[in-house]
Amino acid sequence: MEFLHNFFLILVPTLILVLFWCKITKPQRGFLVDFACYKPQKNQQICRQTFIDKTNKGLNPKKDTLEFMDRILQRAGLGDKTYVSKGLLKEPPDMSAKAAKEEVEMAIFGAIDELFLKSIGVKCEDVGILITVCGVYNIMPTLSSVIVKRYNLRHDIRTYNVTGMGCTAGLLALGLVQNLLKVHGNSYALLVTTDSITENVYKGNDRSKLLSNCIFRVGAVALLLSNKPSDRNISKYELIHVVRSQTSNDDRSYNCIFMEEDIEGHRGITINKDLLYVAMKTIRSNIFSVAPLVLPISEKFRYLTNLIVQRFRMKSNVKPYNPDFSKTVDHFFPHVGGKPVLDDLQKKLGFSDEQMEASRMTLYRFGNTSTCSVWYEVAYAEAKGRVKKGDTLWQIAFGSGFKCSSVIWRATRSINRNEINPWCDEIHEFPVDVSQIEEVPDLFVASE
Repeated sequence: MEFLHNFFLILVPTLILVLFWCKITKPQRGFLVDFACYKPQKNQQICRQTFIDKTNKGLNPKKDTLEFMDRILQRAGLGDKTYVSKGLLKEPPDMSAKAAKEEVEMAIFGAIDELFLKSIGVKCEDVGILITVCGVYNIMPTLSSVIVKRYNLRHDIRTYNVTGMGCTAGLLALGLVQNLLKVHGNSYALLVTTDSITENVYKGNDRSKLLSNCIFRVGAVALLLSNKPSDRNISKYELIHVVRSQTSNDDRSYNCIFMEEDIEGHRGITINKDLLYVAMKTIRSNIFSVAPLVLPISEKFRYLTNLIVQRFRMKSNVKPYNPDFSKTVDHFFPHVGGKPVLDDLQKKLGFSDEQMEASRMTLYRFGNTSTCSVWYEVAYAEAKGRVKKGDTLWQIAFGSGFKCSSVIWRATRSINRNEINPWCDEIHEFPVDVSQIEEVPDLFVASE
């Protein structure tokens, strides 16, 4: 009896200490308090014909180059109300560093101002972490310094700048936010992502570099994240998983999207015919990592069995099994890389037209806004009143490198469709029928 008495005297305090240690070392949970997508001014809208006319006057391209761009615009999936920068609407176009700075600052300040307007009770001085994402626009001092100065953020704020990482960088940066929130308790993190099209217009006639001129448009998004337990009830989403993949060690992947000069010395972003092949290869690698995290046991078993059969070639005619994510994922938001990419993604992964609606409508209304596009898609679903408490959201973006990132969210509350939103004043006009848009023949190598 004395032995048992002594044993419990030791055991009970030990268990209490273990439980206490587990509690204080439990990773901080990340919540998305709110986000805001920038909607440019109406006088920045541009239709296909106006775009072609201004390109002809401002860049003086060859006749066949102009005809090629016109064909791309007719088939890329963009509507006639996307936005370009004010500099590109001038005659002649202003592609100076000053015009690019104006474009970027209008976008990020517009998004941040709206975000703090929506995030009642959170002040600028409450933000302890700031991350900016901008793919091809790089300045000195950094974009984060511009924001710190504009909003008079605190002197001890932790700032980071992510550049040159393609259209997946916005989701990739969420992995950085997630890690920072794990080690810095009771913190707010501000993530701002945008890009500049003004300084990066291609002025030559190389067809592989003309796609970026045709599909990229103005956009920005600002996100406010928190790890404060008290913010759970007022936040929109809880950050569940961030999964990254890349295939940069493969030559086709590495050279698929590349910034370089043409033979005349004009700098541009080459997008070659391997895009669809490389994209699906990298996306499948990413999905392989995402599947065990979100799929039910039945789907995991089917998926694993198929992989084993393919790996050991038990049956040569067995096709890759595409898991049914609809059983656990309520909303799917793929990056709007362009209509051919969305078509191939839907075909290979078996997503329904309804699941692809937000991405197709975002491409049609706002164009490819690079790292921001997946957030215009979430805003679309919110404006439609489709996001309910407990829903699982999957964002997936891909870009140069080649890289792919997935982020899984869970809605902590049902979203009011009447909240401030870039779609709210026109959501009744969507969806529009884009099924009749023709494909661009021989633009890409068929994916596997």
